[in-house]
Amino acid sequence: MSEIIQHIRQPIEAHLLQFEKKFEQAVYSDVYLLNKITKYVIKRKGKQIRPLLVFLSAKMFGEVNDATHHAAALIELLHTATLLHDDVVDNSQERRGFFSVYALWKSKATVLVGDFLLAKGLLLSVQNKSYHILEIVSEAVKEMSEGELLQLDKSRKLDITEEVYFDIITKKTASLIAACCATGSASVLKEEESILKMKQLGYLIGIAFQIKDDLLDYTYSETTGKPSGIDIQEQKMTLPVIYALQQASSSDKKRMINIFKNYNEDADQIKWMINKVIELGGIQYTQNKMKEYHRQAKEMLYTFPENEARKSMELLIDYTIERVK
Repeated sequence: MSEIIQHIRQPIEAHLLQFEKKFEQAVYSDVYLLNKITKYVIKRKGKQIRPLLVFLSAKMFGEVNDATHHAAALIELLHTATLLHDDVVDNSQERRGFFSVYALWKSKATVLVGDFLLAKGLLLSVQNKSYHILEIVSEAVKEMSEGELLQLDKSRKLDITEEVYFDIITKKTASLIAACCATGSASVLKEEESILKMKQLGYLIGIAFQIKDDLLDYTYSETTGKPSGIDIQEQKMTLPVIYALQQASSSDKKRMINIFKNYNEDADQIKWMINKVIELGGIQYTQNKMKEYHRQAKEMLYTFPENEARKSMELLIDYTIERVK
């Protein structure tokens, strides 16, 4: 765990450690295969940014309670389920530098484990009568599905405009980040206005987070010494490419689209395209957009009372655009 993440966690460290134990209990099953797979997933968990957001959002307005833990568990269960399903949809063999569940246990087991986690999340909410929190998260899952399908449809036609791009990432990525901030605050507040403001804060953080992910595709890797170009290989139209296509000459645009459609696994062609995106200002434009959402998120955060949790939230917002992976 990085030093900055450890610092961010400080105000709610005890709650996060308690959460990790509760989460392991929540996904336990007597079915051997199911238990084996969920243990594999838990051991390879990431930075747990989403539970962190839930607890910080609660701590900004009050004391973390059982409802906060239920919200964090629901978010993490649904997020993990969507990652499993995404690996099947994207035919992904790796997840966070390890073999994906899909690579090891194939599609049937992966989809079914994802379904199990979804069901556990729903049961957890109903059993604890966390209906408002369930409503917030269910809306986010709906938006995530819409975003994925919108991206799938538009990628086939290669007609993603900047407006459509932001619609996709708002639904696909930012909606769950928004749900983290909304459910965390809702676990300690009844005032709807503040909950809605926290939800909007989450959208701003989530959009900046996804734009940074797009930029990381053009960052030089420590292992290979060159940009990964994975988004191009996977035919994902991200903001750097969208902007570059708008600025390109007709001949360059034609070649870029041809690479995207037909030569997305050719290393030389990908290298040419990456250089062209940089040359046409796609990276600089995207960085400016990311900084604008980062600025808006910080401004909105400053409208809330200052406390230790808000300071950690500010650090987390900064980490969103400063991380290297």
